[in-house]
Amino acid sequence: MKTITAIEAKNKFGQLIEAAQRQPVTVTRKGRASVVVMSIEDYERRKKRAWKNLIKTMDETGDYAASQGLTQKRLEKLLADES
Repeated sequence: MKTITAIEAKNKFGQLIEAAQRQPVTVTRKGRASVVVMSIEDYERRKKRAWKNLIKTMDETGDYAASQGLTQKRLEKLLADES
């Protein structure tokens, strides 16, 4: 991943955008990573992958809970318990 300073990003914004179309670019501030600039295609691809992973995890968690005897009725009781 390419890294540039915030001052470089400001002074060469057009070049930053061009570079981010090829690969994510880390922008540093005071010597520390501050933000990552990436293409919209890369962002959408990562967002889609994250959603798929979340749904898979939720499905696996539900399957595991059911295999341990958790029913909808028991879940509702647990969620309603205010103690």
